[in-house]
Amino acid sequence: QVQLVESGGGLVQAGGSLRLSCAASGLPFSGYTMGWFRQAPGEEREFVARISWGSGRTYSDSVKGRFTISRDNAKNTVYLQMNSLKPEDTATYYCAASNTYGQYEYWGQGTQVTVSS
Repeated sequence: QVQLVESGGGLVQAGGSLRLSCAASGLPFSGYTMGWFRQAPGEEREFVARISWGSGRTYSDSVKGRFTISRDNAKNTVYLQMNSLKPEDTATYYCAASNTYGQYEYWGQGTQVTVSS
């Protein structure tokens, strides 16, 4: 079955960096658009970034210029490099795989990112 497993979360001070990873299995990874989303306590889940099968990238305005999404198809892994972190970036971060209709049909279990001020 399809599995997406995130890692790399943790506690970091404001201004610091983290790199999240999401290892995928059970799907033809190179053909999928992969996305990162986040959800803070009491908030709705929000889009962070996505990378298409052709490596086209899209970012939310809140992270543009600070976060970078990338993928390694040989390792079936998508990454999210997060720099200049702010306390408002604190959330559980999820990776997801999108089908050809643009629907995110597979989700990971999430990894917690906490940014202290």
